[in-house]
Amino acid sequence: MTGWKKAAIWALRGVSVLLVAGSLLSTTDLNQWWIRIWDFPRIQILVAMILCLAALAKFDRGWRPWLPLALAAFAIWQAYRVLPYTPLAGTEVARVAEQQTDRTGCFTALTLNVLQDNREYGRTIDLIERLDPDIVLLMETDQAWADAVAPALAGYPGRIDRPLDNTYGIMFASKLPMTNASIQDLAQKDTPSVFATLSVGGHDFRMIALHPRPPVPDQDTEERNAEIVMAAKKAQDLALPVLAIGDFNDVAWSDTTRLFKDIGGFLDPRRGRGTYATFPAGMVWLGWPLDHLFMTEEFLFSEMRVGESVGSDHRPVIARLCLDPERAKARNEEAEAPDEDDEEEAGEVMEEFEEDTAKDAVEGEAG
Repeated sequence: MTGWKKAAIWALRGVSVLLVAGSLLSTTDLNQWWIRIWDFPRIQILVAMILCLAALAKFDRGWRPWLPLALAAFAIWQAYRVLPYTPLAGTEVARVAEQQTDRTGCFTALTLNVLQDNREYGRTIDLIERLDPDIVLLMETDQAWADAVAPALAGYPGRIDRPLDNTYGIMFASKLPMTNASIQDLAQKDTPSVFATLSVGGHDFRMIALHPRPPVPDQDTEERNAEIVMAAKKAQDLALPVLAIGDFNDVAWSDTTRLFKDIGGFLDPRRGRGTYATFPAGMVWLGWPLDHLFMTEEFLFSEMRVGESVGSDHRPVIARLCLDPERAKARNEEAEAPDEDDEEEAGEVMEEFEEDTAKDAVEGEAG
């Protein structure tokens, strides 16, 4: 065997072992950032595992028999995790033509992480003006972004925002009547979430917009997970229908997102249809769904799509939704009620957050 072929074989073995190890790590509930990042590219890992299996079968059958077996087992497990976000699975939220529902209850939502350092304001402004959505959520908005998009949002009577220069600024604008609007830091200072009551078609609903911090070096996921669980608990306590939107810095198939759905009583319109990947904007075919739109069972939808790139590292999510409680409950899947395991898991998330917060406080005092 020539030197380059031997190197290629060892590279294949190394990649295969790495894929198995990363998949194994992602089965744990540990919060370290370098573990939780394995939650994100499950589809890409699945494809890589299949390619590695084919290559091992052709070029390296006799090295370690356990390696192809482990690859095959984890490939099946990865497929199981992402299967609900393919057309092979059943849907949760019914898609309807607007003439099949009460049109007065229909509205268009636009959500977009603009990327704070993206200064191509005109592309986002053009998107807003062209779509003319009823509600707009913009994230990573600093003061320069707030000033730039202000003219495009001038026709929105309901406005609430907190521009920040830490990539967690947020802006929400609504043409729907809006009351009880507030911005809250749920788990971390200067990481705001928006809460508001909106009205459409004679019905009120509660809107929750989140943008927690991602798993990156020096930042694990205790705070992100706690913010997501806190928001789910707020939804659980409401008598109103709830719409939850935003860049969760978490993927649709993660345990945390599943817990958010169960605790909050949410449905996901992507299930049974596709991943609707939004990040990275330049390669969504190679990306994952960070930007979410969840709803309780009183909603239907006529359209949901990922929009074109506007210079950000995320693409926008555009949806046409209808709040029609009677028809929706008859056509949608019933949301899964949280069980004891869900409540216990949510409690553990909050305990880990409190422990991490206390540890940070002690280290801050020591520093």
